[in-house]
Amino acid sequence: MKKLAAILLAGVILSIGLVNVQAEEEKAKPEVKCPVSGRPIDKEHSVAFKKAEVYFCCPNCPAAFKENKGKFAAKANHQLVLTEQAKPTGKCPLTGRPVDESKQVDVAGVEVSFCCGNCQGKAAKATGDEQITLVFANKAFNKGFEVPKKEKKADE
Repeated sequence: MKKLAAILLAGVILSIGLVNVQAEEEKAKPEVKCPVSGRPIDKEHSVAFKKAEVYFCCPNCPAAFKENKGKFAAKANHQLVLTEQAKPTGKCPLTGRPVDESKQVDVAGVEVSFCCGNCQGKAAKATGDEQITLVFANKAFNKGFEVPKKEKKADE
């Protein structure tokens, strides 16, 4: 009887631990925001961008985005990485040289690797929108990230 109680108690403790780990993982993920308004996204409102989808908060923001993609590109590129539609290339977004995985900076919820301490320091010193623009503007994004080609299904 004591063994059964001990096994049940261990199971409960293990379950609580797993729930806590899952809760921590959910907390760690940054909220994906509309590149136009900065509000939380609604996946019902999207625009094709770089062979992926950029999401918006409302039906008005896609029109504003389409009118001036350049203005919102860095935040849209950042969103592509946050939503895991874009992946790192293994190259520094600032120089295009191979990254040193020990040279990382958290850029608005994305761990970005750089080639050297100089690039890492430059990114670490920047803050807010300046940091997002430095790392995710089109030129930097094209060096450091890519949207993988979607594999065609057998029936296509």
